[in-house]
Amino acid sequence: MISRNFEAVIFDCDGTLVDSEPITVTVLIKFLREFGLELEFDEAHGLFVGRDMQSIAAWIKDNHGTQLPEFFPSEFRARQAVALRESVLPIPGAAELLAAIAKPFCVASNAPQEKIAINLSVTGLDQFFTAERIFSAYDIDVWKPRPDLFLYAAEQMSINPASCIVIEDSLAGIDAGIAAGMQVIGYSKNASVQPTDKVPFVHCLSELRGHLA
Repeated sequence: MISRNFEAVIFDCDGTLVDSEPITVTVLIKFLREFGLELEFDEAHGLFVGRDMQSIAAWIKDNHGTQLPEFFPSEFRARQAVALRESVLPIPGAAELLAAIAKPFCVASNAPQEKIAINLSVTGLDQFFTAERIFSAYDIDVWKPRPDLFLYAAEQMSINPASCIVIEDSLAGIDAGIAAGMQVIGYSKNASVQPTDKVPFVHCLSELRGHLA
């Protein structure tokens, strides 16, 4: 599964460390209904997971002809925050995996810092990360699938990108990790689903402990 030596691990957050994606997609679907748009959960999940709000809004305009109002992102984030505080849970095995890793690791997420903080604090995973090890695409204004966020995280940790392993659940994140020249391992909680054959996949985070510890 791991093809070369590594010096650091970069984790995505949503869908990789915390089970937030179903919550976020549900909030988005409900909000879009207020603008006359009806999307099924599976469709929205496949289209939008791992994507930033700008690209989501662009897809909606291109495919449905609806220009979302300027207040949409901020209102969506507010509704999302309430829902996450109420019910977000860690991915099973996340805490045990993080506790077992001796080498440097960090979070690099397309989400804003505020959302990352909610996810990590509500699930108790914040104990494993200092502020200097939490990176948001909003910090550099470049989002996955471009590799910039992962390259930035490696630079901040003073680690050669080729010596990093990325753990990702989204196609956008997987593509970003590959483009950054990093080793990538995919995670999918559904054992019957492997979204791409570009990288090896695990379906339980405990499968990674022996490889990353």
